[in-house]
Amino acid sequence: MKKLYGEQRRQILLEKLKTAEEPLTGGELAAFANVSRQVIVGDMTLLKAKNEPIIATSQGYLYMNSQANQEISRTIACHHQAEDTERELKVLVATGVTVKDVSVEHPVYGELTAGIHVSNSEEVDAFMQRVRETGASYLLELTGGTHLHTITAPNVAMLEQAIAAMRENGFLLEENE
Repeated sequence: MKKLYGEQRRQILLEKLKTAEEPLTGGELAAFANVSRQVIVGDMTLLKAKNEPIIATSQGYLYMNSQANQEISRTIACHHQAEDTERELKVLVATGVTVKDVSVEHPVYGELTAGIHVSNSEEVDAFMQRVRETGASYLLELTGGTHLHTITAPNVAMLEQAIAAMRENGFLLEENE
């Protein structure tokens, strides 16, 4: 494909994101548009600045369509050590919820939030593999294990089931006080 330029490229990338059924990585979008991954990062920033509902996840970029906006969300307070992260995420997705993000309260920067966007065991595996490959630290390491997750589901019953599973596994902050 020939190299795409400027606003035309961003509009084509936006349409590609809107029709994608799974996240698209910066590398995939760069190859598609015949530009560098860094150009894609800039394009995504410009599209977000125009209020396009694009989010960056560990699996790639997602366009948040109206179907995702119909889901119910809840923020849960959690506490565990870094080595329990994979088990915590798998407990959550096993109930059918999506783990949207993780947040911590930093003493200098205030609230820090990072997108996770995992909905099944395979996505958790891919997320964990990426953490291992990059050597990235978990946000919970900044707060001794205390953190928040935003979880989403199509109905309240699924959210309640996820919270019950977290409580049963000792991951809810109330269980560790």
